[in-house]
Amino acid sequence: MAKKSKKQQSGGTPATVALAAAGAEFTLHSYEHDPSHPSYGEEAAEAMGVSPERVFKTLVAEVDGRLTVAVVPVAGQLDLKALASAVGGKRATMADPALAERTTGYVRGGISPLGQRKKLPTVLDESATGHTTICVSAGRRGLEVELAPDTLAKLTSATLAPIARP
Repeated sequence: MAKKSKKQQSGGTPATVALAAAGAEFTLHSYEHDPSHPSYGEEAAEAMGVSPERVFKTLVAEVDGRLTVAVVPVAGQLDLKALASAVGGKRATMADPALAERTTGYVRGGISPLGQRKKLPTVLDESATGHTTICVSAGRRGLEVELAPDTLAKLTSATLAPIARP
């Protein structure tokens, strides 16, 4: 069994451990998660008092049978055709939630684009570049990380593309 680092032992997530290991600048925001809230992303935006255009959700899709991560604003929706096009594919569908959880190592509503169990191709909606910082899941419900969009893109080797629609 792998030994846990001090950060993991003290409640760090694979996402925060990856950020710290990379020496990235980030701010953690935690809030009390309400299991009855209909939208994880909207709940995060409301709890942090941040515009929903700056809070991004991490979705896992299958593009031509290959799992792919899409990071889009919670204020919008993922355009599956645009995602497929962004990675040179033909067809995209949402991944089975259980498969997404197993592959990323995170639970639904807490999937972070950072520190995933298996590195997947990642596409970040280009609207992220219009903000100094954005917020994404830090690896569990009720925990968000705020960082510069270029930091996120670099650490996830993300492609920037217009994959969200209002």
